[in-house]
Amino acid sequence: MTTHLEVLQNALGTALGDRVSTTVALGEVTLVVKAGDYLAVMQTLRDDPTLHFEQMLDLCGVDYSTYGDGSWDGLRFAAVSHLLSVKHNWRVRVRVFAPDDDMPLLPSVVNIWRAVNWYEREAFDLLGILFEGHNDLRRLLTDYGFIGHPFRKDFPVSGYVEMRYDPEQKRVIYQPVTIEPRENVPRVIREEHYGMK
Repeated sequence: MTTHLEVLQNALGTALGDRVSTTVALGEVTLVVKAGDYLAVMQTLRDDPTLHFEQMLDLCGVDYSTYGDGSWDGLRFAAVSHLLSVKHNWRVRVRVFAPDDDMPLLPSVVNIWRAVNWYEREAFDLLGILFEGHNDLRRLLTDYGFIGHPFRKDFPVSGYVEMRYDPEQKRVIYQPVTIEPRENVPRVIREEHYGMK
């Protein structure tokens, strides 16, 4: 008897062949795709009737520069997508690495799943991953004049300015970012007769 996961693996192997490498861990299937095959694989995942991944649930950028305590020797930036097939009740994770660490560039899948528009903008804004073919790739979460990408592992945590509203001046002001190291000491409060009623 074949399990639901084995049926999914067989369907993925038949439809995608050697364009992906597949791993299964904790009951989840992860596909790793080369950047050159990314668009074709994503199109197949959506359009193949045996797969039918009609929903893109999420896309996020990942910086692997400090992964595994710095022992990672692969490409630095990746886009990780989560897809859902309502028809077959399947989920799959797709990971694609940008081939150039200095200018991470990947094809946009916004023409396949329109919902990925904001997710790709978020990955661009926070990690600097460019999506070729995206029609509105601009910052989404940071300020208009913000310099850099704050989710990169090498982004400095001091030396930049932050914007905040000052209620005394009744206007928005810019001030240097200050992050003071602090020590968190757990505080335990116990009553003498706690739980003895």
